[in-house]
Amino acid sequence: MKKREKLVMIGNGMAGVRTVEHLLKLAPHAYDITIIGDEPHPNYNRIMLSSVLAGSTDMKEIVINDWDWYKENGIKLVVGEKAVRIDTKQRQITTQLGKHFDYDRVIIATGSQPFMLPIAGSNKEGVIAFRNIKDCETMLEASKQYKKAVVIGGGLLGLEAARGLIHLGMETSVVHIHDYLMERQLDEPASRMLQRELEAQGMTFLLNKQSAFISGRKRVRALHFTDGSEVQADLIVMAVGIRPNVELAKASGIDVNRGIIVNDEMETNLPGIYAVGECAEHRGIAYGLVAPLYEQGMVLAKRLAGIDAPGYQGSVTSTKLKVSGVDVFSAGSFIEDASRKSLRIQDDLAGTYKKITIDSNGKLIGAVLFGDTSDGAELFSLIKRGEIVEGREKELLLGISLDQLNGGNPAARYEAMPDDEIVCGCNGVTKATIVDAIHSKGCNSVSSIKACTKASGSCGGCKPIVEGLLSVYAGDAAAEPVKEGICGCTTLSRDEIVAEIQRMKLLSIKETMNVLGWSEPEGCSKCRPALNYYIGMLYPEEYADEKESRITNERYHANIQKDGTFSVVPRVYGGVTTPSDLKKIAEVAEKFNVPMVKFTGGQRLDLLGVKKEDLPKMWEELDMPSGHAYGKTLRTVKTCVGSTFCRFGTQDSIAMGIRMEKAFERLNAPSKVKLAVSGCPRNCAEATIKDLGIVAIDGGWEIHVGGNGGVKVRATDLLCVVKTEDEVMEWSSAFLQLYREQAIWNERTAQWIERVGLDYVKQALQKQEDRLALMSRINKTLSLTTDPWKEIIQDKELRKNFEQLADIQTAAQ
Repeated sequence: MKKREKLVMIGNGMAGVRTVEHLLKLAPHAYDITIIGDEPHPNYNRIMLSSVLAGSTDMKEIVINDWDWYKENGIKLVVGEKAVRIDTKQRQITTQLGKHFDYDRVIIATGSQPFMLPIAGSNKEGVIAFRNIKDCETMLEASKQYKKAVVIGGGLLGLEAARGLIHLGMETSVVHIHDYLMERQLDEPASRMLQRELEAQGMTFLLNKQSAFISGRKRVRALHFTDGSEVQADLIVMAVGIRPNVELAKASGIDVNRGIIVNDEMETNLPGIYAVGECAEHRGIAYGLVAPLYEQGMVLAKRLAGIDAPGYQGSVTSTKLKVSGVDVFSAGSFIEDASRKSLRIQDDLAGTYKKITIDSNGKLIGAVLFGDTSDGAELFSLIKRGEIVEGREKELLLGISLDQLNGGNPAARYEAMPDDEIVCGCNGVTKATIVDAIHSKGCNSVSSIKACTKASGSCGGCKPIVEGLLSVYAGDAAAEPVKEGICGCTTLSRDEIVAEIQRMKLLSIKETMNVLGWSEPEGCSKCRPALNYYIGMLYPEEYADEKESRITNERYHANIQKDGTFSVVPRVYGGVTTPSDLKKIAEVAEKFNVPMVKFTGGQRLDLLGVKKEDLPKMWEELDMPSGHAYGKTLRTVKTCVGSTFCRFGTQDSIAMGIRMEKAFERLNAPSKVKLAVSGCPRNCAEATIKDLGIVAIDGGWEIHVGGNGGVKVRATDLLCVVKTEDEVMEWSSAFLQLYREQAIWNERTAQWIERVGLDYVKQALQKQEDRLALMSRINKTLSLTTDPWKEIIQDKELRKNFEQLADIQTAAQ
């Protein structure tokens, strides 16, 4: 057996590790691999840092290859160390801690470093870059203490950083040396449209400004410009560009220019040493976008695996801006000159812009899209293929699909794509990987391909191509696309909407509808309450509940009856009351001439036939909390007398029921929630047809879920058996929060359990750490709630909504 060569990779970033991933597939036993990284983290997706900053993604979610991946593939990972020298004679690498690693071959994948403006004061506290996890954490911490942020740089990275800082609650200004934003990716008309959109989101722009110095004692206070003006700042983020990390290569005798000079095989001038990624310079170009770097990695992996394949020929690049509410796409060379001609359409009313650029040979070489980027993937594919489009320019500009331009044969386009063409630039997924997932792994839908390969899992710009490949290579096996929008205003499903709200941290109904392309700008009675719940559930501390988006019952905190009157149901914990409370209810009913007082099925008293204008006065005199009999919330916790009085009772069901009701009262949910606690298996409280039912047994409690006693009766499923009341609360809290986070608006627990399956729920709650995390989130939400009756009684403006009718009637008399 051939002895394995020693391969050492310097750098643990996206491009380098992707090279290793390809190499392991092509030649899994050819090398003993060591990776040296100077960050204390495994390989992570740097592109998603802006999503982390915006709060839509957790740090853990951006990890591409976790610690176990290195172990499983026999890779020695050295983190938190920096390689400082490559001894090409001894074939040995030295780190700053004095460690030595022998090699046969070396990949330099040291990436780049942010360029920091060499101005006075740039070393002050609060002046940072936006390049890695540490920078992200610094910005998150700063937002908790400071309010004014300045981002220097109006390019892609700077705008993403600025949007994240706005989400963190900071007043954010963007300083740019040019007279319009993203000048490398956009022409001026598209840039001006972008600026207007971002200003509407809260960004302030200082254009044509050159930074002079930074003032402040220990920490930054202000940024001063060469024209004598200044802007206040507690935090300054420099996003003015990157520089390839070439110091190691230069110190080791490797040829460098702007980057480490490589040929088409990604080889440096020294034998056995290669470079890939942002640190490499190929044919005079050092790329800063991920798709070209993944293409380089694929070429290098084949070279190291001994596979004869074409070398790297350079890349055509595209850009998609990841800022909520803004759709921007650009690709190729879009600036016209004497040898190029451009066509464009600009619609300021609709907020859309489209420009394509054709060279002298009739090839499409560039495109800029704003507002509607749906044609981006197809145009980019056409640019990369170098196809002549002469005579069809207007059709392209007007958005006629490539399938139509190709004579109505969509298969030809996807079949002609090279196997190694990268489809998903964010995750480096090739056509071959997607086709293999379809053929070998049975993926027959976009979602299954996403789960298997990560294609379309980040920005989503490649989804049309993934769908096209699926239709061609899966054929009849392709699953029928299911689009069940939550209402007629959108084709998006609940899961898609919630995912986008999280990814972009959308904090208002209006913004969500705008960003996600609602067909009805104001929404409807179905989607507005749903969005109000989803945003409030995800961000209970930051979201301001929209009262006008709630149903009538929830706006007036009482159930409306068929004659226009309302019913009032005060909270009676566990169905247990006192003589004084009963007397109070009776006196209030008499005073306000309540036509009917009725015991409910949930062991409470319902005062029916109350006039709208009398509601606040009734609540005030009752001086009892709302029973929430009107909303999508916890209605009641029904109990039997249990061991307190019943000779068959095994546990104190009354105390358990009251504890649960006091814990979960005022809890908003996708639909109404009913609980019950039975003191023994005789089940007098009917716990086995409730959303959550607790049944006492000898020495413990059974927890039942997913029951319904309505039109479609459903018996509960047994979730688990626990011993203590604290465990009942832990499991109940976790179950209710899981339901809150994952159910569709208006979906009862019975329907939800039938849809996702009991096994799924059991698995999600199996680990105590997961239960405690869910419990923490539900407790946080509950800590922010208040009693709505008391809130209205004490707030004169809220009270006016009820008493206005009485004033009108008085005036009429």
